[in-house]
Amino acid sequence: MAAANLTPSSPATFLLLGIPGLEEAHVWISVPVCTMYVAIIVGNCAILLIIATEPALHRPMCYFLCMLAAIDLGASTCTLPKLLCIFWFQAREIDAGACLAQMFFIHSLSMMESAVLLAMALDRYVAICAPLRYSSIFTGRLVAKLGVAAIARGSLLMSPCPFLIKRLSFCRTNIIPHTYCEHMAVVKLACGDTSVNHAYGLSAALLVIGGDLLFIGLSYFLIVRAVLRLSSREARLKAFGTCSSHICVILISYTPALFSFFTHRFGHHVAPPIHIILANLYLLFPPILNPIVYGVRTREIRERVLRVILQDTGTSKCRPDWGSPLRRPPSQLPQAEIPVHMVSPPGGFVSASVKR
Repeated sequence: MAAANLTPSSPATFLLLGIPGLEEAHVWISVPVCTMYVAIIVGNCAILLIIATEPALHRPMCYFLCMLAAIDLGASTCTLPKLLCIFWFQAREIDAGACLAQMFFIHSLSMMESAVLLAMALDRYVAICAPLRYSSIFTGRLVAKLGVAAIARGSLLMSPCPFLIKRLSFCRTNIIPHTYCEHMAVVKLACGDTSVNHAYGLSAALLVIGGDLLFIGLSYFLIVRAVLRLSSREARLKAFGTCSSHICVILISYTPALFSFFTHRFGHHVAPPIHIILANLYLLFPPILNPIVYGVRTREIRERVLRVILQDTGTSKCRPDWGSPLRRPPSQLPQAEIPVHMVSPPGGFVSASVKR
């Protein structure tokens, strides 16, 4: 149905090649990709479950982490199942409408993730520079508004792209040399004037990446200035420690995104497989590393994970050891070894306060 809205010269389906030049290695590449996809699902679902069930984690930064985990799950699920089908079953064909939908969700979710990272930077700024006002500023209502704003911005900025592509004529080929329907990879197939698509795509990317990085950098400049004014070295280290997880996630998220963006638009001499590998690293690395970073750096998450892991292995160790005098049944203890609290008076247990 969606393909019917395209221009008559547009194909009803597109063909995704995967990684051109590495077709013979597709099966081998699929092994780490599949492993990473499973790790992405397990890690991010674990983060969502732990934060939902642990009352101590019901705070703004953890709510933002839940948003990040949900976005990572959505972005990876939009692309990796189809990627594995290409590698395993040579299922390269994708409906034109599904291709446009995949393109919309991939890029809009990336914009949402950037907005959440900006909100997390604002959270760290208020927590360090105005700690006494933190609880009154970052309320649950503000977190919800920031989440809705992130969704709205990503959806609105990406909505024109499918409509701009529908107006193009694809008279050359319907083969996309990529693993998913990336915006510029689809636009390059058109044989008409694509200047509007290029201009809008570049403007949206610069607005999101450039604008968000500018405000994130400004917030951390103010954070560093406030931390350096602290007289205690321990206080400075503790303040920087609260930001370390967020800084790691920013580097993990933006570094492959910037490499992919600039090589796709300006790296004309870069081999096509490099373009595609960088684009896939952008979809693989942040979702798999974000739960690890926050799981290691957040004490409550780390303790909850260890508790779950050790629960089964520790069951046998928790069984009573009747060889120890203090763990033997009261009936087997010598009278002198029976703890006072285990001796029941004739009238039953009576609290000390009642006796008094």
